[in-house]
Amino acid sequence: METMPPAISPMGTLQDVLEALSDPVRLEMVRRLASAGAPVACADLYDSVSKSTASHHFKVLREAGVTERLNIGGQTHQSLRLDDLEDSFPGVVSSIVAVSRDGADRDD
Repeated sequence: METMPPAISPMGTLQDVLEALSDPVRLEMVRRLASAGAPVACADLYDSVSKSTASHHFKVLREAGVTERLNIGGQTHQSLRLDDLEDSFPGVVSSIVAVSRDGADRDD
């Protein structure tokens, strides 16, 4: 029987977090999670990549400690670990998300 990887990983280093957020697709996923302020169904976090590519991005974010995976009503959701990130790296992730949100607003 295959076991599932843990839903929540230990917090990564600052370098791990920054590397996870350096990819535009992952940054957009995190921006959407931050905007929602609650767990979001995985399918609602991406639209420009395949499901297998999205799974890879979710794994990178989870292993860096940026997100956790939740099962809600039989559906997989992602949740941003903003409180843990702020405790470990005050202001870093919220600033990156704010800047990316401003950039997305200018692109519209």
